[in-house]
Amino acid sequence: MKPRPQDEAIMDGLLEYLESKNSGTEVPVAAALYDKDLTLLAMSTNQRESTADPSAHAEICVLREVGQKRSNWNLEGLTLFVTLEPCMMCAGAILQARISRVVFGAFNTEVSYSSTIELLREGNTQLEVVGGVRDEKCSLVLSKWFSKQRVEKG
Repeated sequence: MKPRPQDEAIMDGLLEYLESKNSGTEVPVAAALYDKDLTLLAMSTNQRESTADPSAHAEICVLREVGQKRSNWNLEGLTLFVTLEPCMMCAGAILQARISRVVFGAFNTEVSYSSTIELLREGNTQLEVVGGVRDEKCSLVLSKWFSKQRVEKG
């Protein structure tokens, strides 16, 4: 699928949010949920380290927040934006929440299994998945962070 004109602007905003919120201890990934009118419903970064919760990926955090606000787990009609291709755990949560559209930035090149895009598309043939939106910018944020981690750990 091709990105829509507003997808790049939203991803740029998500990258700005990530820059302002990331503490340096969390892997720098941000996610946001928007409704069909592109109204922002929730935005988060990874929180695994700060919460000691292995499931506190940015995607899971925004799904939880919006589900709780709406008192409904069914998030059909919403679009999830995320700076990194969702992992298998997040892909499962996206399918369970019935998200209608996923837009991500960097492709996850660290995975040894086939792309989660295939999992998402097979799990819900109606789900629109758009990858590589601002791929270079999103990838650069991650590669800088991992380089810094390697230097600090010596």
